[in-house]
Amino acid sequence: MLTGKQKRFLRSLAHHLTPIFQVGKGGVNDNMIKQIADALEARELIKVSVLKNCEEEKEVIAEQLASGAGAEVVQLIGHTIVLYKESRERKQIVLPK
Repeated sequence: MLTGKQKRFLRSLAHHLTPIFQVGKGGVNDNMIKQIADALEARELIKVSVLKNCEEEKEVIAEQLASGAGAEVVQLIGHTIVLYKESRERKQIVLPK
């Protein structure tokens, strides 16, 4: 569980990132969750864009992605979801206490 201070820190790091995944009309599927989990292992912090033609609610999509990939939702703003998961092998981000 991330603290408020850690979420603020991660939001500042994610500000300059561009979304590397898009959730569209098809919604969330197992293949997408696996790819997001792999990307989180490599990068630790990613952005996911929810397209306007997506039929599911953004909050539901964020929860599905986070629980499926074992990540935490850092931020949900507009149509963008920021996810964080600490890498097991390549720790790049040092969170404040």
